[in-house]
Amino acid sequence: MAFFTKLFHKTSPRLVVIGLDGTPHSFLERIVREGHMPNLARITERAGFARMNSVYPTVSSVAWTCYMTGVNPARHGIYGFVDRKPDTYDTTIPTAGRVMARTLWEVLGDAGKRVIVMNVPVTYPPRPVNGILIGGFLSPRLERAVYPETLVPLLRSLGYRIDTDPWLARESKDKLFDDVEDCLARRRDTMLHLMDNEPWDFFHCHIMETDRLYHFSWEQYETNDPVYAPRFYEAIHRIDDVLGDVLERVQRTGAEMMVLSDHGFCTLRYEVYVNTWLADKGWLTLPDPRPERVQLKDVGPGCTVYSLDPGRVFINLQGREPGGIVPPAEYEGWRERVAEAAMAELRDPQTEEPMLEKVVRREEIYHGPALDRAADLILVPRRGYDLKGAFGRESLTFKGDALVGMHTYDDAMIAVRNRPIDAAGSSIVDATATVFELMQVEMPPGLDSRSLL
Repeated sequence: MAFFTKLFHKTSPRLVVIGLDGTPHSFLERIVREGHMPNLARITERAGFARMNSVYPTVSSVAWTCYMTGVNPARHGIYGFVDRKPDTYDTTIPTAGRVMARTLWEVLGDAGKRVIVMNVPVTYPPRPVNGILIGGFLSPRLERAVYPETLVPLLRSLGYRIDTDPWLARESKDKLFDDVEDCLARRRDTMLHLMDNEPWDFFHCHIMETDRLYHFSWEQYETNDPVYAPRFYEAIHRIDDVLGDVLERVQRTGAEMMVLSDHGFCTLRYEVYVNTWLADKGWLTLPDPRPERVQLKDVGPGCTVYSLDPGRVFINLQGREPGGIVPPAEYEGWRERVAEAAMAELRDPQTEEPMLEKVVRREEIYHGPALDRAADLILVPRRGYDLKGAFGRESLTFKGDALVGMHTYDDAMIAVRNRPIDAAGSSIVDATATVFELMQVEMPPGLDSRSLL
């Protein structure tokens, strides 16, 4: 205890951030009111928690990169979990090596603050920091995910896991819940060990288990499934226990505490295969015969439009794509044609309701040096319609038993213990400036972020 106290009275201020991936504001309001998360209720009893927006496209890799940099995607360069390599039809998984902006923990480190960052998406490969960084779920293995590497033996001794196993979740819901509980317990133990035994000024631990839980069991929660809804709540109680462990240390040391999420969640009605629609219209050509797994690089020479996850639409433009056939003079006309057709034709196969809320052009929501790498159009789905970029699917829509939840744009959340916040019109990018203010560190000029305090 004496060592613990010494660590935490060395400098001030200090801040703990807990990221609850994909946890909706509306959901937390309800279950806190119903008494399912007493520790979160204690954290928010004086100042509450606020609703904020995510980012387009609404995926964790983009949203958390906005948080860690304080800038929009055209300035940090991450647009999805999969991106097209410039000047090719090859695709790649963007990593921290492609993030064009400095992260808030790099800025804090330069200000003399010691940081510990655990499990935030798009932090692999780990960039050097003044402290400790453990990469997020895209890390291939632990040995390559940790800075400094000397920490790996300790993490192994603690049984640390980078992520749950999504294939177990696809096999059965029972395996999902067991795996979520195991991974969360190991993350908790590691977090508390580092919190208690390492010096730090800023500590961010990211709980990815929430996202895994929601993707594979949100429908069972919403429909109050007699078997799996109770197990869903058990997992929520375990997450609240983790918040309680952190709150105990925050109260003991006088640190600030923030809890936030990057997007909301809802029950999945259909996966929607945008490239199937484009192929049916004759705008996307596929090879004949088709390979077993069709990829972007397999599109035929007559392709005028193609899509990548989630709902990012690209015009096959001359001078930009290697096989582009659309002349630059026809670019705007094609964008208008695709946008109008998508809004009119992408409809629920049973109800005939529109599956899109709107279509936005990239320059309407992005600005920065990487704008030319953004999709030409972003299709924004209505709740329940998960836009997919898979090629070669026979049907426009699909609903299976494994993936039953999807992301929403307008239901992210943020809470700062004992600090009223003004989140009206805010988004995940504004959490960055809020961190800088709490840490009393001057924010770098030119960010797209404003403090919510």
